[in-house]
Amino acid sequence: MALASWVRGLAGWRRLAFGMAAGAFSALSTAPYGLWPVLALGFPALVLLIDGAGHARVRGRGAMLRAAAAAGWAFGFGYFLASLWWIGDAFLVEADVFAWLLPVAVLALPAGLALFMALGAVLARLLWSPGPARLCAFTAAFTVSEWLRGHVLTGFPWNTFGYGPAATLELAQGAAVVGLWGLTFFTLLLFSTPVLLLRAGGFWRRAGWPLAALAVLAGAYGAGAYRLAVTPARFLETVHLRIMQPALPQGEKFAYDKRQTVLSNYLELSTRKSILYPKGLEDVSLLIWPESAFPFIYEREPWAKARIAEALPENVTLVTGAARLGLPPPGQSSSFYNSIRVMNARGEVLDTADKVHLVPFGEYLPFQAFLEWLGLEQLTRVRGGFSAGTTLRPLPLPGAPAAAPLICYEVIFPGAVLPVGPRPGFLLNLTNDAWFGDTPGPYQHFLQARLRTIEEGLPLVRAANTGISAIVDPVGRIVAALDLGERGILDADLPAALANPPPGTWLSGVVLGLVTLLTSLVAVCAIRRHHTRLG
Repeated sequence: MALASWVRGLAGWRRLAFGMAAGAFSALSTAPYGLWPVLALGFPALVLLIDGAGHARVRGRGAMLRAAAAAGWAFGFGYFLASLWWIGDAFLVEADVFAWLLPVAVLALPAGLALFMALGAVLARLLWSPGPARLCAFTAAFTVSEWLRGHVLTGFPWNTFGYGPAATLELAQGAAVVGLWGLTFFTLLLFSTPVLLLRAGGFWRRAGWPLAALAVLAGAYGAGAYRLAVTPARFLETVHLRIMQPALPQGEKFAYDKRQTVLSNYLELSTRKSILYPKGLEDVSLLIWPESAFPFIYEREPWAKARIAEALPENVTLVTGAARLGLPPPGQSSSFYNSIRVMNARGEVLDTADKVHLVPFGEYLPFQAFLEWLGLEQLTRVRGGFSAGTTLRPLPLPGAPAAAPLICYEVIFPGAVLPVGPRPGFLLNLTNDAWFGDTPGPYQHFLQARLRTIEEGLPLVRAANTGISAIVDPVGRIVAALDLGERGILDADLPAALANPPPGTWLSGVVLGLVTLLTSLVAVCAIRRHHTRLG
């Protein structure tokens, strides 16, 4: 086909520009757009570029692999630049301090993440062969590179390809069986098949595999719809939730001189009466505030304890994000922790869970002392950064099931959201996405948090400063939500967890390993057959 030959034959800057454009176009599959069918064009474009790397074979194997790496990097750079540009908004919160870093952050992160795509393209090219078999190599290699992106250097599995179709709730149900990495595998495999339409031959030779992929996709949708239909929403009618979403601008939220106004804002919202809770807080058992709610250290401000005790009825437990001071753990030097605090109606702290997975350059700097000596600081501007909690543990709550406490982006790591020990009753995610304003970032964060409910069979209770706050049942249905930028309260009973945990969190690794191994073997066998024919 002429189009396929044209793409394969691209060279130099045209090849890189086409790869970046294909990656940027594929970013439309991410939230809030959710146009995941575009991957059926983006992935074939990448396959053709890797095909074209074979033209460099005449200059040697190294040249061929470099051409493949360049194609993969270009695609990845376009994809991440178009889907992660919003991270730059965080550098404008204190523009006088951080604005000069905005171009570096907006370009450096996509460039670094694109290296994983380059690795995927190199691995794929090593297993490459003509015809449909090369799609097996493509799928296996990029699944491995995506998994590595989610784990290397603390990991950043943001906008992994499997999240594309997962924007459709019926298709997201597959995460209960194969998890995010299994969804990523099948997304790569199914959405790369349209490239076969561009080869020579009759209708069935060209369209057979794409039609089979479409049938698999339809079957997955039907199975997901059936699962949703036969899984009724159940609630714990003794656990009455209220989430407070203040929608405070970031500059005001962290202003120490406005600390009393901020707390008054929280309490005014929290004590409102609603249709579900006509007596206000007297009908509530768990009141939940977002991450880093206080612009102060709670123990240093006794007036805050008195104000909370005055406002809360005896039946209410307050769960809030709050920075705290404590002894540094072994190997760390900072006394500051990003934490979740559980308080009774007298304002007394009953329990605390510290954030374990900190955000690089947001909550700490790699080589902290050296970079601070150079004059750099993380976005939170806490001297010395935060210390990480030692382990994720269940958070006991009076009158409610224990929660899995997850602060900010801790919720995006599949298979790593549950504490060791007894299974908790729900996922509790406190976050502050105000850093990123009205951009795609908060929508992407919420989509990823919602997929954890399906993987684990646990409901999600999510409180965000500016949104999206939500209560989600264990199959991903949104029970109630507050939109991005909306100021208000969110009331609902706590959804019940599924009685039998889905296998997704542990089976996904087994399935992914076996499928990747088998796919690689198929690709290797195809290569050997090809070389045999050439001999």
